[in-house]
Amino acid sequence: MTMRPGTALVIVGHGSTTNPDSSEPTHLLADAIRHRGIFDEVHCCFWKEEPSMREILHAVSAPEIYIVPNFISEGYFTRSIIPRELELQGPLTTRDGKSLSYCDPVGSHPSMTQVLLRQARETAPDVPEREISLLVVGHGTKLDENSAKAAVHQASLLSDLGIYAEVLPSYMEEAPFVSDWASITKSAHVVVIPFFISDGLHSYQDIPVLLGIRSEIGPAASQSSVFSENPHALHGKSLYYGRALGTDPGMEQVILDQVKSFDAKYSS
Repeated sequence: MTMRPGTALVIVGHGSTTNPDSSEPTHLLADAIRHRGIFDEVHCCFWKEEPSMREILHAVSAPEIYIVPNFISEGYFTRSIIPRELELQGPLTTRDGKSLSYCDPVGSHPSMTQVLLRQARETAPDVPEREISLLVVGHGTKLDENSAKAAVHQASLLSDLGIYAEVLPSYMEEAPFVSDWASITKSAHVVVIPFFISDGLHSYQDIPVLLGIRSEIGPAASQSSVFSENPHALHGKSLYYGRALGTDPGMEQVILDQVKSFDAKYSS
């Protein structure tokens, strides 16, 4: 991406008051993009941590600001919370002499497919893809159908590539349940990738218990060995458990791709 003088990038994350690892991927992304020198300023802000969404724009000096939600899917936060907290009037907002460009969330960009592929390969590097059943695990909830749609979409894209024996979506709170991984997959090797932004409560605590690789909720991801014990021999299969998708270094490019996609759509 070419240099963008006079612009700033704001990456918006969820954050957490209980999980010390929740905001780390967003901070790392901001650091990596800042190092490139593309934007005059690169900031991040959060819903549950400091700096808050309501404060962040006061810290930005550049007249043009791109805002990218570091979220997996369109939903309540990207459609309601972030626009409300940042006082956005739509994709384009002009206020106080500044132009605010509100991009789509990272999880909706097509380049996420390549990030998922890389994460899956690194999780089981010694197993041929054609011998693997790949599970893309989303949260799933009846309160927000988009939570499931994102995982379905990525699983469909990967399945169409024909690289893996099969690619299936699964969920924590709706069928097909990730807890049924052994019965819904046909291959002897199963790779599970959490379709989440950070190694938070779901990826390092809840999902390992649902998979059967932990009997009880464990410590934070930074203090856990759950991602380094592959493969797990369970139900006559070899189970490989990967880190949350949002922790992949390739997310840096996804952020930039969303900025480029915004310009392609709205620039005159």
